Parts: sequence; structure tokens; C-alpha cells
Amino acid sequence: MDGIKVGELLLSLSLIFALTGLFGYLLSRFRIPGILAALFVGMILSHTPFFQYVHSTTLFKDTFEFLADLGVLFLLFYIGLQIELGEMKKSSSNIIWLTILNTTIPFLFGLIAMLLYGYGWAISLIIGMTRMPTAEAVIVPILDEFNMIKTKVGTYIIGAGVLDDIIEVILVGIVSIWIGAKIGQQGGISGLLVGIILFMLISWAFYKWLPRLTKIWRPESLSSLMVLSLVILFGFGGFGEYVELGMVVGAITAGVIMRPMFENEEKKGELLSSTAQTLSYGFFGISFFFWVGFNADIEKFWQEPLLAIILYLAGTLGKLIGVLIMVPMKKMRFKEAVIVGIGLDARLTTEIIVAQLLYSSAIINLKLFTALVAASSFTAMTVPLIFSLLIRYWGDEVKYET
Repeated sequence: MDGIKVGELLLSLSLIFALTGLFGYLLSRFRIPGILAALFVGMILSHTPFFQYVHSTTLFKDTFEFLADLGVLFLLFYIGLQIELGEMKKSSSNIIWLTILNTTIPFLFGLIAMLLYGYGWAISLIIGMTRMPTAEAVIVPILDEFNMIKTKVGTYIIGAGVLDDIIEVILVGIVSIWIGAKIGQQGGISGLLVGIILFMLISWAFYKWLPRLTKIWRPESLSSLMVLSLVILFGFGGFGEYVELGMVVGAITAGVIMRPMFENEEKKGELLSSTAQTLSYGFFGISFFFWVGFNADIEKFWQEPLLAIILYLAGTLGKLIGVLIMVPMKKMRFKEAVIVGIGLDARLTTEIIVAQLLYSSAIINLKLFTALVAASSFTAMTVPLIFSLLIRYWGDEVKYET
């Protein structure tokens, strides 16, 4: 490995963290979560020569991507440690309703918009489905900074986000199968379903039996408990990726599995939970938010502005209207619904993957691909800020547990 390149990489990380710390301090004066500073730093540096340098240097690009992936793992592992399954079960029916409404409405909006724009049914159905997913990894850390993980709003966003990940898997599976059929490859969705079922069974077995097994073998030191936590985290993160559920589900599941052990270990559990939080928000989370902002290509918005706006509105209004329907259903208050609707609109994950797959296979043209990327990038940059401001002004009114 080139020592000079490693030195440049370390100096670049130092600059990024310095800028994030400075900008984070400025944001804190306005009660905006400091972790968003990394998002804005990434957006700013993406308009400098540093952007081209990173993407033309394999070491830099691979390192930042890996750190961003670790950021997702550690952030959502820590969030999983905060989840109480008993409390979430109390709201399970509402979470299911929320998931149905906040995916169906944007899907229909996207489908209708694409049909009216002149695209065929097949493309319109797929593009409609890209309006459905939520990137909860972007929103949940903000909830945590406002101490709202265990509130009704937090429970709904996390619960709907996890269920939404299953929809994302099916979406990617359908697109992969369709592309395979187009180029003559065989495929099926049965493998995805088997993977999901297997993941659920193994997760249940670990959640049920791991605390019992560790009563026989109790971690004697903090480092032993940390090693066990990393085994579970990386194991379920990797397994989630292997069965195509994604590391997001794997990381949250790992946190939920380890929560009983952390509670049983009391002081060691509290100390390790605090360590996980520090690592997540002080290092890995910054890397993740920086990479999101760094790759949010807003310039594409002006290349296809009308189509990008249509796609953006189809997703954003669809999510918001879908959640607001729960207000007359007496399942949510108005301000809660607005906050949840905005939070579930976070993007820049699955829909970009789908767009890239379709474009690489020549199923969609450059115009539609550019608009999809632009709409997602605009959402990724605006939703965290709007979400933070809403919680800042309405947080005290909605900060109660389910």
C-alpha cells in the first residue's frame, strides 16, 4: 500500500472531522443535531476538486465506502439496543397500517405520474415502486439525538422502516428477475423468500437462547462482552446482506438480540452501550453522513428539472398523505403524522440501486435515470434538515411513549 496515499487519506479524514466539528458547533447553536454537520460538509466538498480526487483514487473511494457501511452498522446496532420489543408489539397493528399507507400511496402517485409522462406500464410500475422505500439509517440517529427513540414517533418510524426494508428486498428482487428475463437469465423470487424466513428463524433463536447460554458462560470482562457484540453485529450484518435483506435489518436485529445481555450485565452493559454510542456518533456516523452528502448529486436536478420534481413530489407527497390518512383513523395526531411522514421520506438507498440496475441494462434512458438520482439526492439533503426543525419546534408536544 502506498504510504503517501495513506498519509493523504489520514489528512483528508482529519480535515473532514475538523470541518464537521466546527460546523457541528455552529448548528448546535440553533438546536440542530451536530451529526448533520457531516452531511453538509460532504455536500460542500463534493463541489471541490476533492470530489474527483476521491472517486479517481481507489484507496480513497473504497475506504470511505467501507467506513460509511460501518457507520450504518454501528448506528443501527446502537438503535437496536434501545428498542423494546414489548413496546413495539403494542403498536404492531398501527405500524402495519402505517407501512401499508406510506408505501401504497407514493407507489400509486409514482405509477400515475410515469404513465401520464408517457412511459409504459412495466417501467411505470417499477418507478412507482422506487417511491416506496425509506432510508431509516438517515433519520433514526436524529431521533436518538432528540431522545425520541422510545416515543410514539420513534417507534412508528423504526417499525415502519424495518417492515419497509422487506419491501425494498422484494423490489430489488423483482427488478433483478425482470432484468434476468430481458437478457435471458433464469431467476426466481423463491430464494429471497427462503432467505427472509431463514433470517427470521435464526434471529428468533438467538434472541431466545443467547441470554440463557450466557448464563452458563458469562463474559468476565468488558472486552469479552464487546467481542461477543461484534461477533453478533458483523454476523447478522453479513447474513442480512447474504440473504439480500441488507445490513440495516441485520444491524438492528443484532442490537435487539444483545439488549437483554446488556441489561443483565448492568454496569458493563451500560458502559459498553455508552461506548457504542460514542463510536457511532463520534466516528462511524460522521463517516456515513459525510458519504451521503458527498454523493448527493444535486446538479442533476437542473438537467431534468420537471421530471425530477414530478418524481420528488410523487414520493414526498405520497408519503405525507399516506401517513396523514392515519389522523382521521384516530391512530395518530396531526403533528405526529407530519413528523413521521417527513421522516419516512428519507431516501438515497434502494431506489438508486434500482435505477442503476435499470440504466445499466438499457431498460431506462439517461433522462429518467438522471431524474431519479436528482430526486433522491434532493430528498437526502432536505429531509434530515426539515425533520430536525420539525422536532425542534414540535418535539415537546409529541415526546411521549406509546
